[in-house]
Amino acid sequence: MSATLLYRIAAFLFVLFALGHTYGFLSLRAPSAEARAVFDAMNTVHFEVGGQSFSYGGFYRGFGLSCTVSMLLSAFLSWHLGQLARSAPASIGSLGWVFFAVQIAGGVLSFLYFGLPPMVLTTLVAAIIGVAAFRTGR
Repeated sequence: MSATLLYRIAAFLFVLFALGHTYGFLSLRAPSAEARAVFDAMNTVHFEVGGQSFSYGGFYRGFGLSCTVSMLLSAFLSWHLGQLARSAPASIGSLGWVFFAVQIAGGVLSFLYFGLPPMVLTTLVAAIIGVAAFRTGR
């Protein structure tokens, strides 16, 4: 399998990951009374930063949605690396390996904090990007 195809597969998986993350993140409902109390507190307790009022719930949503945006950027980057692997592989340089390292770090964070589904998907994407980076460097 060519590096271009591998990067394109990774791009597709990033888009699926972004869609799944966003759906799961925004549709999550508190499964117990205790969890509902935490959710309510996150959204009703406000604090000021720089003269503006914020809630922890707003920060949580903002960080979650910023993860979606980052996954979409990763999809674009992966697609672009696929094009470069075909037309100018030397121009990729160490970017493919850095991209791989970032995915490995994401896999570790998924293992520690997010559970099996994101860990498996992140590890799969990391493996695909690692093989693509290796094939591009040959």
